[in-house]
Amino acid sequence: MRHRVAGKKLGRKTPHRLMMFRNMVTSLLDKERIQTTVERAKAVRPIAEKIITLGKRDSLHARRQALAFVKDPAIVSKLFSNLAPRFAERPGGYTRIIKLGFRPGDGTQKAIIELVGSEFKPKERKGKAKKSEKAPVAAESEKSEK
Repeated sequence: MRHRVAGKKLGRKTPHRLMMFRNMVTSLLDKERIQTTVERAKAVRPIAEKIITLGKRDSLHARRQALAFVKDPAIVSKLFSNLAPRFAERPGGYTRIIKLGFRPGDGTQKAIIELVGSEFKPKERKGKAKKSEKAPVAAESEKSEK
């Protein structure tokens, strides 16, 4: 029986697992979205939400508790100055998990875990311009030649 046994071990020893969670939460708070497996995303979600809730308290004790877990002062200051005010009115549910499909190598399911409010914004391409963008430029150059 597994009464009162919470959480997954993810095939790692306890210190390795805790450091992995610290690194993932730090990256999530820094970049606001990370790509990982579904199992890891589900394991990291409650930890990340607790850290964001610490940021909403905005006290010295909460800041020290966050620093005890995150270990990067720049990211903790970002948490307290930018992220916590963004979620001030929200009572929970600061993250979302989006399933991506299966990884080709071993078939495990991939996912994106991201902070709510940091929607995907595609980068503008610097390479070739689209045909519709080139057409007006070509028409102008033909007019100038005539």
